[in-house]
Amino acid sequence: MTKGGMESVEVFTAEGKGRGLKAQKEFLPGDVIFAEPAYAAVVFDSLTHVICHTCFKRQERLHRCGQCKFAYYCDRTCQRAAWLNHKNECSAIKRHGKAPTENIRLAARILWKMEREGSGLSEGCLVAIDDLQNHVASFGEEEKKELRADVESFLEFWPPHCQQFGMQFISHIFGVISCNGFTLSDQRGLQAVGVGIFPNLCQANHDCWPNCTVVFNNGNHEAVRSMFHTQMRIELRALSKISAGDELTVSYVDFLSLSEERRKQLKKQYYFDCTCEHCKKQLKDDLMLAVKAGESKPSADIVKEVIQLSKDTLEKINKARMEGHYHEVVKLCRDCLKKQEPVLGDTNIYLLRILSIASEVLSYLQMFEEAADYAKRMVDGYLKIYHPNNAQLGMAVMRAGVTHWHAGLIEAGHGLICKAYAILLITHGPSHPITKDLEVMRVQTEMELRMFQQNEFMYYKMREAALKNQKIQVMPEPSNENAPSLFHKKE
Repeated sequence: MTKGGMESVEVFTAEGKGRGLKAQKEFLPGDVIFAEPAYAAVVFDSLTHVICHTCFKRQERLHRCGQCKFAYYCDRTCQRAAWLNHKNECSAIKRHGKAPTENIRLAARILWKMEREGSGLSEGCLVAIDDLQNHVASFGEEEKKELRADVESFLEFWPPHCQQFGMQFISHIFGVISCNGFTLSDQRGLQAVGVGIFPNLCQANHDCWPNCTVVFNNGNHEAVRSMFHTQMRIELRALSKISAGDELTVSYVDFLSLSEERRKQLKKQYYFDCTCEHCKKQLKDDLMLAVKAGESKPSADIVKEVIQLSKDTLEKINKARMEGHYHEVVKLCRDCLKKQEPVLGDTNIYLLRILSIASEVLSYLQMFEEAADYAKRMVDGYLKIYHPNNAQLGMAVMRAGVTHWHAGLIEAGHGLICKAYAILLITHGPSHPITKDLEVMRVQTEMELRMFQQNEFMYYKMREAALKNQKIQVMPEPSNENAPSLFHKKE
């Protein structure tokens, strides 16, 4: 299949894994292997009034659809672009009296598109929706119950004059959404805001140490009449050198977990046993469970005790964060770190998790010097564990750089911002909003560093004045959510 910019990949049968994607030519780190618009996509129920239903950007003031009073858009451009997909939804919502849940809305959009275009291969797609995996046969009792409830709600919402689909096929569509729904993020890539189906991306198999990454690009609808107009899409980008004939893989889960935990998560959410090299050989597990090196190595009992304390503390931290008690979070982190530091190694994931939370919350509370110290230690650990071109690593290094800048540690701050920029150029590309923000920070910190090296006294005087304008943003309020994961899966 070579239509729609898909000529550089082919679908093949991967041994023991079903279908997969293979490169048809060589790619270098940062190359876009393909870009794919959503077959269908919807905004999450909780964000329908603050996110544009076309481009999924977060905006201050959105225009509401005058007919159904449910859909919101940036402007007329986005509203016009949405009409083909919103038309049926609009009248169905009016008839039904309210909008159904995101799962029902997504299933309905998929089926309306099939009604319009037929169920075969649509342009640029390597595989038809009918042929995507649904894993319904592997569902547990609870999942089957949810599936039945979704099908019932769907049938109540689906208009009688539209094409009617059998119960089995509707169940198949919900299974496809459950296993293949891709998380859509806002323009900065920091918050999950919706879910979409991208049939070509669904063909990429998982590897805990993948050679590709996926980034959601909201497109540029402002340049409607120019050659630079781009639609909302996902981009599959190369993380390392890929040769023609190599399988293209992505990671469905964050790498920062022990291989056994990753395998459990993949089995539970995606119904397969991971047989990647890192899981089979438990690579990096020794780093993630590292204990303090030296003459007086802690006993196995003490290590076990500290890890249990860490797990208990993380539960308490989650509760305190949910309630917005950030000073309590800081106290819990400090107390836990005192117990961890003599026992756990600097790459131990339980230590790294506490350092990550402490640096984020302290930055929000503007206690930047302490936050910078924790952020530096966190990044040092991450650099030994993560793939050098990992998006999560890039974001963590960026946050650490901004924290150091706020703490007045301009040399370390600039170094970290440059390192983050190099990673995000590969994972996100030069035109992504987060990369553009980082480029502005890089230029600013470089200028400040030169000034600092010429005259420290003058630098601090000017910095004091500049801080009143807050050119580099203060950290957003800490979130209980992790960075958006690749595939959207209801827990």
